[in-house]
Amino acid sequence: MKLTDLLPLETWKALEEEIFARYGLQSSVFDIDGFRITDTKHWANRLCPVIKADDRGQTYICAVAHMNLAVVSQRTKEPVIGECDAGLSKMVVPIFCGDEFLGAAGGCGLRLDDGEVDTFMLNKLLDLPEERTKELSDDIASMSTAQMQELADFIKDWLKQHIPEAK
Repeated sequence: MKLTDLLPLETWKALEEEIFARYGLQSSVFDIDGFRITDTKHWANRLCPVIKADDRGQTYICAVAHMNLAVVSQRTKEPVIGECDAGLSKMVVPIFCGDEFLGAAGGCGLRLDDGEVDTFMLNKLLDLPEERTKELSDDIASMSTAQMQELADFIKDWLKQHIPEAK
């Protein structure tokens, strides 16, 4: 079973739009292989598009963070809040239909609590000058862990409303 067997793509896109509108995070719905199922893009900041435009950033920062958190959420059947290696927030909520894991929904791209962007790591991995990184990240908003948990609860409630078999 796939996510689009449960709900049409437009409904998943509507969830992503709602997450961005309410919380300002780049929001995504992922299948079990970690691939986004929509092409919705609302960047939470100016740095993330630069990171994702580089294959090294997509592979070694974005994908790794998602897969690590998604595996934990699949195993625990609970939302997981963390950070990517760039120092930005990442949160995933597992999507189950009955006992079958179908993917995850969540958001990323703001500073978590008092976190900082790792300019040094971005310089080493992406050859992105630290000054350029600072310029791109100087206005990234912060979100508290409590706000991230509120978002996780919102997504869990949304899933329960739209998928009666969701857990």
